[in-house]
Amino acid sequence: MKPEKFDPNLFERGQKYAVDLELDPFVPGVSLPVLLVRGRTPGKTLVVTAGVHGDEYEGVRAILDAHAALNPDEMSGDFLAVPIANPPAFWAASRTSPLDGENLARLFPGSLDTGPTAAIAHFLCRSILTRADFYLDLHSAGVKLLMPTMAGYDARDARSQAAALVFGAKVLWSHSQVAPGRTISFAKSQGIPWIYTEARGAGRIHPDDLHIFTRGIRNLLCYLSILPGETRTYPVECHLYGDGNIDDSLASNLRGIFIPGVELLQKVVAGEQLGRTVSVHGETLEIFCAPRDGMVALIRQCLSVEPGDAVFLVTGTRN
Repeated sequence: MKPEKFDPNLFERGQKYAVDLELDPFVPGVSLPVLLVRGRTPGKTLVVTAGVHGDEYEGVRAILDAHAALNPDEMSGDFLAVPIANPPAFWAASRTSPLDGENLARLFPGSLDTGPTAAIAHFLCRSILTRADFYLDLHSAGVKLLMPTMAGYDARDARSQAAALVFGAKVLWSHSQVAPGRTISFAKSQGIPWIYTEARGAGRIHPDDLHIFTRGIRNLLCYLSILPGETRTYPVECHLYGDGNIDDSLASNLRGIFIPGVELLQKVVAGEQLGRTVSVHGETLEIFCAPRDGMVALIRQCLSVEPGDAVFLVTGTRN
């Protein structure tokens, strides 16, 4: 199906659907997989995406599992999901696209005249994200990084904060602003409330993270009254704040072997040594120090490091 012809309202209620949105000629040979569950009666629409970065797998699996468990007869409203939002990157097991080297998570709302990854962003926005009453974007740390299993929310939107508490992650990250080009910055521009996730990554799916993600999707469906059942809030063990922009992480200046000296969610003070890069002979090449007081929210996990690679991110904490 051509993405411009996709409209959930054209599908009969009370059923499940699997649709491929063909992106030719803008992204030749690529289609977006779409899962749609239409409840027996009208209601709100939860839109969920995963695989915006091709090396982040927890969300892909969580969407598939959540979709399989849904019964349209129990629903009032719609579940609309794209489990693999960036197929070229996913099949290459890469954060960025092999087609043009671009990071899809920096190109929203996209365009049709600046390359294939921007075209994917364009179709995701117009065919999928604009359908949302609430939007959930499932991310994780990918293959080379480590991040806490958490939900990030818009500090300026009470709907977003309430949903983050319902989702059920033990770590929350409050953002008073979001950098442009993200899925969630597009959603915000459209007045659509959102949350997103991170998880530990490492190129594998930890069962605890999968449980939190799949339970979180169901919690949001109940929160939106798409599924029956009472909603509850979950205790928060750690509350971070800051813009959460990984592009602002401490980055390596040299090629070398990366050796971290702190743990995830460890509190640090400005100037404290976080880790170092050494040569293949063990000689220290570069030392990384905390740029501010705060908590370690990202640590590189890949032993090799190149100039420009993110190594640490320190953000604020409310604990």
